[in-house]
Amino acid sequence: MAGRGTDIVLGEGVAEVGGLHILGTERHESRRIDNQLRGRSGRQGDPGSSRFYLSLEDDLLRIFGSDKISGIMNKLGMEEGEPIEHSMLSKAIENAQRKVEAHNFEIRKHLLEYDDVMNKQREVIYSQRKQIMAGEDLRADLLDFIDEIAENLVATYADEKKAPEEWDWKALKERLKGQFGVHLFIPSEERSELTPEGLKQEISSTAKKAYEAQVELFGSEDMAQVERFIMLQTLDTLWKDHLLNMDHLREGIGLRGYGQKDPLQEYKREGYDMFMAMIQRFREETLSILLRIRPMRQSEVEELEIKRKQRQEQQMQLSHGEGETKKRPVKRKTRKIGRNEPCPCGSGKKYKKCCGKK
Repeated sequence: MAGRGTDIVLGEGVAEVGGLHILGTERHESRRIDNQLRGRSGRQGDPGSSRFYLSLEDDLLRIFGSDKISGIMNKLGMEEGEPIEHSMLSKAIENAQRKVEAHNFEIRKHLLEYDDVMNKQREVIYSQRKQIMAGEDLRADLLDFIDEIAENLVATYADEKKAPEEWDWKALKERLKGQFGVHLFIPSEERSELTPEGLKQEISSTAKKAYEAQVELFGSEDMAQVERFIMLQTLDTLWKDHLLNMDHLREGIGLRGYGQKDPLQEYKREGYDMFMAMIQRFREETLSILLRIRPMRQSEVEELEIKRKQRQEQQMQLSHGEGETKKRPVKRKTRKIGRNEPCPCGSGKKYKKCCGKK
């Protein structure tokens, strides 16, 4: 919009002939934009005027305006191209603008409500991230992770409605061994006396012993650095995946309205479930890495360094063209025979229909 943000200074003699006149070829969906354009005239007490022209076929009136306008104009016998000036028409335009503004307001309101769901999740993640970077109570958090995971494992593999002998012991042991590197050993004769709470304590105790062994293996200070690095890396990776999944959920959540469900409430519910599942994966993956990771010996570090240097040297050789066999152009020892020349074999045929054909 010309002149927006500054006052338009009238030239000499302009004020005497009526000042700046604003001519609009349509009305905007928002009354605020129309008023801003109209306000370009009459600045600082100068004279000015404005006038807007629009058609009944403009989108504003065609989509949001009243259908009665065209009917009334036809009944009054208005001809094509004849200008219309009436207070009823001005009121209809304002009503149409109010409808558009109300519709846009609802859109912005819904966007803020959807964004509020992500903001709450973002606050939780950023708070967790700050705590990890500060190194506050990471050991205590990890021990709490072990207790929560032990409880989830018991709920998955030990149905309290069944006898302990019927629990899925094989799957439980394979899960602990494969995901966390923990060996759970409970003699068969002791299983019958176990309760779900007792099994939880056994799993938790075994995992905590494995964690303490890792602390002793790495050393307390080095283990603290490893814990911070792994927790940050795991949290950032899962959080990025979660943001992508939430975007996909938001794109299609509007279709829930066809099932007589509130899309916003469905988004909140499913978004919460996805967030809690992401938090659970963060705890499991963090413990899985921490309990299975092993420090490298100096000889292994040196071996990796040698391999890395060898790869760099190979890449340097390839980039400079070393080790590559250059192809030389083939030189013909005899004269090239034309396709239509007699064949040198003496058959009397053209070369292209005799030996050249092969």
